[in-house]
Amino acid sequence: MKVLFSNPPWWQGQALYPLPNGSHALVHRAGVRAGSRWPFTFYLPHGPDEWQFGSYLPYPFFLGHAATWCARESGAQVAFRDSIAMRESYDKYYEYLEAERFQYIVMESASPSWDHDKGVIAEIARRLPQTRFIVTGPITSHGEALLDEAPNIQATVRGEYEKGVIKALNGANGVVDFDLLSVAEMNSAPFPYFDDIIAQRYCDTNPHGQQFPQAQVLSSRGCPYKCIFCVWPATMTSNDPDGGGKRIVRQYSADYMEAFLTELVGKYGFRSIYFDDDTFNLGDRHVEKMCKVMRKLNVPWSAMCRADTVSFGMWQEMKDSGCFGVKIGFESGNQDVVDNIVNKKLNLEEARKVAFEIKRVGMTLHGTFTFGLPGETAAQMQDTEDYMASLPLDSCQKSGCAEIEGAPLHTLGRTANLKAYPGAKLDENYSRETDGQLKIEKMRALQA
Repeated sequence: MKVLFSNPPWWQGQALYPLPNGSHALVHRAGVRAGSRWPFTFYLPHGPDEWQFGSYLPYPFFLGHAATWCARESGAQVAFRDSIAMRESYDKYYEYLEAERFQYIVMESASPSWDHDKGVIAEIARRLPQTRFIVTGPITSHGEALLDEAPNIQATVRGEYEKGVIKALNGANGVVDFDLLSVAEMNSAPFPYFDDIIAQRYCDTNPHGQQFPQAQVLSSRGCPYKCIFCVWPATMTSNDPDGGGKRIVRQYSADYMEAFLTELVGKYGFRSIYFDDDTFNLGDRHVEKMCKVMRKLNVPWSAMCRADTVSFGMWQEMKDSGCFGVKIGFESGNQDVVDNIVNKKLNLEEARKVAFEIKRVGMTLHGTFTFGLPGETAAQMQDTEDYMASLPLDSCQKSGCAEIEGAPLHTLGRTANLKAYPGAKLDENYSRETDGQLKIEKMRALQA
């Protein structure tokens, strides 16, 4: 049996982009899908089959972990192809599939890419009618309805999908429900997939100080917090589409991470490590363990963090063990929005103090902020701009609030209200979009 874990191409056309000197450059709009919590499209200065390093490119974590798990557990002949990392054209992709003739293709999708991905599945089915598809990712929140939307889908696997894919390969049909790895299974799992072609292509330039090639890894799965727009903690590592349920967190052991990172750095020569956990610093104990690992590894590192989940002194410990920078999600500069729309449970004044402490110990700080939330006013968005200006940020990310299946924000779009988000309202100021980058571009165009 031949099984492909595939992150297919995603191209959305081309356009002429105005330059400061009055001329125009031809740019291509492309997307990132697996590996991104909020898949989106953006412009690239190069087109299909013309890969260049430097644009944002996340490692497809769930796909990579599931591929090596499948190879070990099923005995199948498993291949992995990240066409996004290859910046591959559709012609090259279909040519590869026709040559290899896989019996199963595992594909991860979410609402920003689903209409596109349905077309890719239909074209593969036309060319290779015997191929069966196993669809994974946030889009599987659609449940049974998804099976009618594209030909040849045998199963949709909800949540992280190591074990669910094995069930589908063993004959399970329809919706394969959540079956998450236990902590013991995580720590005995094979390391996720990398190869000589794609390993060094993944890129996230923030926080400042990255050295490339960069390894993007997870030291944990899940987050207990329930931000209205956040997708993976609601759809992949827990089943909590309305923000009223339980969310679990599982952390890898220090021994597993040390062995994994030592192998990665030795094999591919990574010069920095980025921990892209939902929340890396959930408690001093886990951070202390990871700091000990990174001291042994002696490679610069950075992480996605919260401002309020470790003691004040832990930022210095992180710095001393090689951490050069962190990302912090603030989301809004208005406390009412943070409390009653986002439901982030973050004290903004305390977060400001932490931001200055991060800078005091000598790390760079990247802040992330979300605009266009349901019920958010123009004045509250200005509060966010003012709050951003008050922080010692080295860089920041302004995202449009996007609705993706399975997250509470998407549930709000169906129910009109959610108990855990009393300030979230689908009023005339709110724009429903699945692509956050397109949304922020439209918001900027209206302000121009």
